[in-house]
Amino acid sequence: MEDNKTGISHFLAFDLGATSGRGILGRLCDGILTVKELTRFPNGMMYLGRHMYWNIYSLYEKLCEGLTAAAAEKVGIRSAGIDAWGVDFVPVARDGSISGLPVAYRDPYTVRASEDYFSGIMSQHELYAATGIQHLAFNSIFQMYAQHREGLYAFGQADKILFIPDALAYMLTGKMVTEYTVASTSQLLDPYARDWNYGLAERSGIRAGLFCPVIPSGTAVAPLDKDIAMRTGVGKLDIVAVAGHDTASAVAAVPAPDGEFAYLSSGTWSLMGIEIGSPMITPATEAFNMTNEGGVCGTVRLLKNITGMWLLEQCLSVWKGQGTEYTYDEMVALAQNAPEFLAFIDPDDAAFASPGNMPAAIAAYCRASGQHVPESHGEIIRIILESLALKYRMVLDEFRSIAPFPVRRLHVVGGGSKNSLLNRFTAGAAGIPVIAGPAEATAIGNLMMQAYAAGNVSSLEEIRQTVCRSVKTETFMPADTGRWNAAYRSFRRIAGK
Repeated sequence: MEDNKTGISHFLAFDLGATSGRGILGRLCDGILTVKELTRFPNGMMYLGRHMYWNIYSLYEKLCEGLTAAAAEKVGIRSAGIDAWGVDFVPVARDGSISGLPVAYRDPYTVRASEDYFSGIMSQHELYAATGIQHLAFNSIFQMYAQHREGLYAFGQADKILFIPDALAYMLTGKMVTEYTVASTSQLLDPYARDWNYGLAERSGIRAGLFCPVIPSGTAVAPLDKDIAMRTGVGKLDIVAVAGHDTASAVAAVPAPDGEFAYLSSGTWSLMGIEIGSPMITPATEAFNMTNEGGVCGTVRLLKNITGMWLLEQCLSVWKGQGTEYTYDEMVALAQNAPEFLAFIDPDDAAFASPGNMPAAIAAYCRASGQHVPESHGEIIRIILESLALKYRMVLDEFRSIAPFPVRRLHVVGGGSKNSLLNRFTAGAAGIPVIAGPAEATAIGNLMMQAYAAGNVSSLEEIRQTVCRSVKTETFMPADTGRWNAAYRSFRRIAGK
């Protein structure tokens, strides 16, 4: 609700990730958004029988706890919205009950399924032409194909399927819909019609009746269930379908003054891309393995997945298990004191996908490629950060080669935007300014799409103007470009590009 005397609106964002989730209160007043974290809770995949699942019931409970925490603020919440990861889905039975836990995208059951799909249903090229989505083995189309083929009971009994944010919205309201941005990650959407490709689904052995209507980002789904409102004390509020895919929410919050930018949503995964007005499905985008995913306010996110801070996170985990922990400042100091450009790795090499011991995998990669083998933690950290910056340059060059506008800046948002050393390296490698922040882009995008649904803002331009007024960013200018260009040539040779 909005206080008519003060002109203040409050919104509640639930931002769910693969390892944790948060409930964040947003306050919009005089064109300035401020945020406050109310709840934080763990999330994770669990093994049950032959598969890995998400505990959708636990997530529902945590959302209810977040509603209770919001009620305790006594400010009057106008709406709540949920963003989460893409591709995974919840089966819903004919009677409206959840018929089974959602299988997690890291479950390996789709690896062979995607190969079989391309040999038995249609080629990879034909599927890309129909959807504009990059091939990833865990995309929803392969998960559904695998579940149908394996005869998984929950999927077989499903009357509808709902993606994670839509399923939780359903559990809070009783209304089943599918939000556009999260639907676009499925590889089952017609990118031009922005609706389900029913012919593709049926050809893939997936019942067209499983799908719920696709609605645009920033649409009110339904009021919060009365019993939940009473139990949590939060009172009447709407559940809004924000940009349900977390990357779409993050991109909505890019504080850009114009459209001549690329973005990098930086976290465990890095997602780099440009924002365009219509899908770009060409031989070049297919060769570069770029994906056309839904954006807010009629935009398309042409992007590419890159392995991100996963490399460093896994090294820190191994070292912690060996008895050594580092603060962020200590980690930066180690990297700064290590020699530059000792060796390079391709962050997306299969050797780093799930190596068990990441430092050992990096050492083995360097040894096999005839490079210096890192001898200290500082050398490993520096090799990771420099290699990430150079991989960002490589992908950015691909986007610069096809973008319908000059790419003048790179906006880095998400948790990785706080890594000033990596941002400095990226500016040097890319040769353009890097604008870092906000770190809370996903939650801010979620909140601003609720403000859009409420009529507080009327366009993506207004959303970004609000974000620009509300957050602090840091700009890193290119430096030492000659040395970085030389390093880039070496990186490309090592990465085989």
